[in-house]
Amino acid sequence: MSGNVRLTPVDEQNLESLLSVAVAEADPDEVMPPVSAPVGWSHARREAFREFHRAHFGGLAGPTRTVMYAIVIERDVVGMIRLARHRDLPDVMETGIWLGRSAREQGIGPAALRAVLTEAAAVDAKAVVAETTAGNGPAIGLLRRCGAELSRTGDAVHAEIRL
Repeated sequence: MSGNVRLTPVDEQNLESLLSVAVAEADPDEVMPPVSAPVGWSHARREAFREFHRAHFGGLAGPTRTVMYAIVIERDVVGMIRLARHRDLPDVMETGIWLGRSAREQGIGPAALRAVLTEAAAVDAKAVVAETTAGNGPAIGLLRRCGAELSRTGDAVHAEIRL
């Protein structure tokens, strides 16, 4: 299945599909920044999810300097990966990823990360970095499989992939 991975910038055409996957197959804390709202996928959280993604519609040249990509298999959205310009280092990009539960452990994560690394190289990035926690074994494994050098400070894990 990982050979069919395609990245498509998140826009109004696929935002509801992305939200549907998030609601059905992920916890809010896995897929969006924290918000003050009732627990679970309340109406307020769904609206916050939409607004969070709409804020990034401008892409790398927009105000957030971030492009959010829907991860697509065939015609199905299965998750999201982002690519953002580092706030301090002009030739470094940042990334983060989430997949719906049914898309995990199928090689989709590494394929999506490799695709976003190609996108970063296309805009002359020299490295891509990611942050996670020591307890996030799947993320650490994904980053290692894609060639990341990892360093740890307390519970924080910093990953760097040279392009």
